[in-house]
Amino acid sequence: MKQAVVEIASIFLLAVCRYFVIAGAAFLIVYKWLSARMTSSRIQARAVAAAGIWQEIRHSLVSTLMLAVTAYVVISGPLRSYTLIYDDVRAYPLWWIPVSLGLSLVIHDTYFYWMHRLIHHERIFRYVHLVHHRSVNPSPWASYSFHAVEALLEGAVIIVLALVLPLHPGTILAFTLVSFLINVYGHLGYEIMPRWFRHSVWFGIINTSCHHNLHHRRFKGNYGLYFRWWDRLMKTEHPDYVKEYDRVQERRFGK
Repeated sequence: MKQAVVEIASIFLLAVCRYFVIAGAAFLIVYKWLSARMTSSRIQARAVAAAGIWQEIRHSLVSTLMLAVTAYVVISGPLRSYTLIYDDVRAYPLWWIPVSLGLSLVIHDTYFYWMHRLIHHERIFRYVHLVHHRSVNPSPWASYSFHAVEALLEGAVIIVLALVLPLHPGTILAFTLVSFLINVYGHLGYEIMPRWFRHSVWFGIINTSCHHNLHHRRFKGNYGLYFRWWDRLMKTEHPDYVKEYDRVQERRFGK
């Protein structure tokens, strides 16, 4: 029991440091140091309230603890023997590491889309998901701002991944890092995609900060995490998304 507590505490502290370093750097750069130069990139006109930021941080710390417990259960705890996690990097070809990382993101996006739609159900929303949606104008600090139950649901994707994919612990670490970086971008409150992105094939595939910001404002639609395909396939993408994206980019770059 003592060993479990120590390992959970270690994972928690590592995740907290990651949260404050990455979310904090994004906040300082965009909201403080470059705020005057990035005014045209801001998605919503309203300013982010300081009280809202402290609320986001408080909930994120609780969520991080829930995620740490889930990670321990899968990587070192009672579920480890049932997973496909391997420690010897030579057990699989080296090319499997980036491939398994890519597959993890695809599986996570599918998991998140359907889980996200579930917790938007009218009988569940106010008990589980309302905490996250209190950030109507989210900041980077909102990336992990979940109710404890939602945090457990979010973290459960690691269990799914470890049961269906052979994963090296390093791949799991990379997955959590990439996932968090994308999550911070989704809650940035500013659009930073380059001008060429709008007319590339990637615009039809990848979500943007505008995409998720619109979900926070309107509460319905745009349920995907990394990619647009589930929203487009299930016709849940908000009809104003492309117009909203173009509005922000036109303000940044002109017509």
